[in-house]
Amino acid sequence: MTVITRFAPSPTGRLHLGHAYSALFAEQQARDAGGAFLVRVEDIDTARCRAEFDAGIMEDLAWLGLSWAQPVRRQSEHMGDYATALAVLEEMELLYPCFCTRSDIRREIDAAGHAPHDIPHIIPAGPDGPLYPGTCQRLSVSERQDRKDAGDSFALRLHMAAAVPIAGPLHWIDREQGPQLAAPQLFGDVVLARKDTPTSYHLAVTVDDHIQGVTLITRGEDLFAATHVHRLLQALLGLDTPDYHHHPLLTDDTGKRFAKRDHARTLMDLRATGTSPADIRHQLGYR
Repeated sequence: MTVITRFAPSPTGRLHLGHAYSALFAEQQARDAGGAFLVRVEDIDTARCRAEFDAGIMEDLAWLGLSWAQPVRRQSEHMGDYATALAVLEEMELLYPCFCTRSDIRREIDAAGHAPHDIPHIIPAGPDGPLYPGTCQRLSVSERQDRKDAGDSFALRLHMAAAVPIAGPLHWIDREQGPQLAAPQLFGDVVLARKDTPTSYHLAVTVDDHIQGVTLITRGEDLFAATHVHRLLQALLGLDTPDYHHHPLLTDDTGKRFAKRDHARTLMDLRATGTSPADIRHQLGYR
């Protein structure tokens, strides 16, 4: 089987060394196997994604000496694919609208510690924080429709307790950590879409990887837990299951991971100070 990998940045800023490491890692995995390396732009967050960052990503990758199969898939151009996947889950009666705000959820979770007769368990924490307590599961069909008709904002959540038995036991292979048993219930009722954003990260990347024929998903170990959800979505939607390789995160001299939110130094900045692509590759351990 041909090995196909991908690098999938979001155009919310310029690439930094952590991105360079991930891109070089994915490209080398494909090259060593005589396969193909893809680039995908994950631009569903229209409030933060910008065209100049998209162009900058392509510039940075080319400067590093990378080449990739064309065309580049941009998620904003394929919302119909995600709508189709949501329709399948809707037909399976696995989605429900959630009208809760973050403050609503926080109050419900806090109440779990004070009113056990109303809420019979303390809401546990998952990889994304406290699990959603299922408040809107209890709304009737008419109540849900009335709130939609009133224009209330909502998210579409996956009914995890119903979905897991349908999928049955699930596994995946991580080339760094070995065979894994999927436990998507760790995430609770994850959001798969919102009224103003018709897909989520979990849904979009799962659908994209199938459509693009990705056979080996390489990404940072900070996304390891998300694979539990992605494996469930693959099973529910009848999608292919690739192998995974979650690599260690690149950190600075203090041990802190490189991140856009911390204003990590960008490749553009390094290039302006005379750093060469060979310097970057050598620093990151790539030829």
